[in-house]
Amino acid sequence: MTTEVSAALPTGATPVAAVRMWLDPPVVLTLTWVPLVLLLDRGAAIGSQRLLGVGTWVLLLALLRRETPLVRAQVAVVVAFATAVEYTFSPLLEVYVYRLGNVPAFVPPGHGLVYLCALAMGRSAWVRAHLRLAILAVLALGGAYAGWGLVLAERLDVLGAFWFGCLVGFLAWGRSRSLYVGAFVVVTYLEILGTWLGVWEWKAQDPTGLVAIGNPPSGAAGGYGWFDLAAVTLTPWLLRRWTGRRATPQELLDRR
Repeated sequence: MTTEVSAALPTGATPVAAVRMWLDPPVVLTLTWVPLVLLLDRGAAIGSQRLLGVGTWVLLLALLRRETPLVRAQVAVVVAFATAVEYTFSPLLEVYVYRLGNVPAFVPPGHGLVYLCALAMGRSAWVRAHLRLAILAVLALGGAYAGWGLVLAERLDVLGAFWFGCLVGFLAWGRSRSLYVGAFVVVTYLEILGTWLGVWEWKAQDPTGLVAIGNPPSGAAGGYGWFDLAAVTLTPWLLRRWTGRRATPQELLDRR
């Protein structure tokens, strides 16, 4: 009976496909390495932070070796864009602050790992086979989280609700809906873990004093929609510059 049911399901809809998604190297390594780095950073001095940064760069570059030039270029754009955001909103504007008041060395490559992990989850056979259901789950869970931040949380979280609105927009009209599903899982988990461990902390308000912020903001995954928008906008130029050719239709399909 079990065999007959499994055989009737599309290949990507089977439990085996779900297991393969979680065991895909970018997924399993990101979801183990990044939490480990956050745990080790709790009492780390600046020198140890830099070593954690080196290890994170090595892991990211190793994972990128198995990816297409298109994905490598997209990850490069995300790392550059996210690094600029980090230095603007942390040391400069202090919307959130890291434990030592800096941007830890593991953060820029960490953004690359998170993006690659979300991309790997999104292109998995299981997510593709269940994309509609996955999007509905993200909307339900993300909406409940954002609503909690507005109504029930100890700290009012307007920024989180705004970012969740961005996520809704990307899920409705974006080019990488499956990636946004993966980003919701990864980013939400790491934001909760990182703030709980005290690796970083969000201020209660933005610099203007007008926008209340949760710790962490509930819809933080919406930010990766903007990172992805930067990636898909700039990558064609980078790919032509690096390889002298345009992305093929199959590469664009595989990337999603």
